[in-house]
Amino acid sequence: MTQHVLLNNIDHKDLRIIADRSAVLGDAVMSCVAFPNEFRNLQAHYPIFFQKDPQNGAFQAIALLGLERGENLFLTDKGWNAHYMPMVLEMQPFLIGTQSRPGEEAERVIHVDMSSPRVSESEGHAVFLPHGGNTPFLEYIASLLEQVHIGASASAAFYEAVDALGLLEPFALDIELKDGRKNRLTGFYTINEEKLYALGGDDLSELNQKGYLQPLFMAVASLSNLRDLIERKNQRL
Repeated sequence: MTQHVLLNNIDHKDLRIIADRSAVLGDAVMSCVAFPNEFRNLQAHYPIFFQKDPQNGAFQAIALLGLERGENLFLTDKGWNAHYMPMVLEMQPFLIGTQSRPGEEAERVIHVDMSSPRVSESEGHAVFLPHGGNTPFLEYIASLLEQVHIGASASAAFYEAVDALGLLEPFALDIELKDGRKNRLTGFYTINEEKLYALGGDDLSELNQKGYLQPLFMAVASLSNLRDLIERKNQRL
C-alpha cells in the first residue's frame, strides 16, 4: 500500500533514495505513461502509443517497454539500457502535490511514497543536506517534477485537438518471436499518418502554433523502435 507524505527536512532529514534500476525496485513494467513534452526524447528509444484511461476514457500516451505484462526489455543486470528514461519512472518515489493556506493560492509541493523500496536511510542519494538544505539530487527531482506537471497540464488540450482532427486510430500488431511464440499487442492507438499528412494549411498552422505538430511527428517516428523492441525480446529467449 502506498504511503504518500509531504516531504520535509525535519521528518526526512536522513532520507536517501536508491536510484538503481531493477525489477525489485519496481521497474519491471511493460509500459508507462508519457507526456507530449518528452516525445522528442522518448522517440529515440521507445515506441509511443496511445490508449484510453480506463477510469475516465481520456486519451493518454504510453512508452512501450516490453511485449508482455511485467516485462521491461530495457532492464539489464547493469541497470537501464537507454540514454533516456521516461519521466514518470525516473521521478519515483516522488510525486507532485498541492498545499493551500487560507487566502493564498495553492502551491505545488513534493510528496514521497515512504512505502517504496527505493526509500532508505543507509544507501542511495541523500535528499537533504546536513543542515537542512536541498541536495543537488533533490533539486534535480524538483525540476523533473515541474516538467511532469507541465506535461500533464498540457496533455488534455493536446489530445482534444488531436482527437478532433480524427488523427488517432486503433492499432493491433501480431508478433512472432524466433522461438515460434506469438504475441499480440491490442488496445492501443496510433497516429493515422495518412490523415496527418493530408491536413490542410490552417490545421497544420494551428497545430504548429500550439506546439502540437512536433510531438505528433515524434510519435510517428517512434514506431520504428518496435523492431528494436522485438530484437531485444528475441535476444533474451
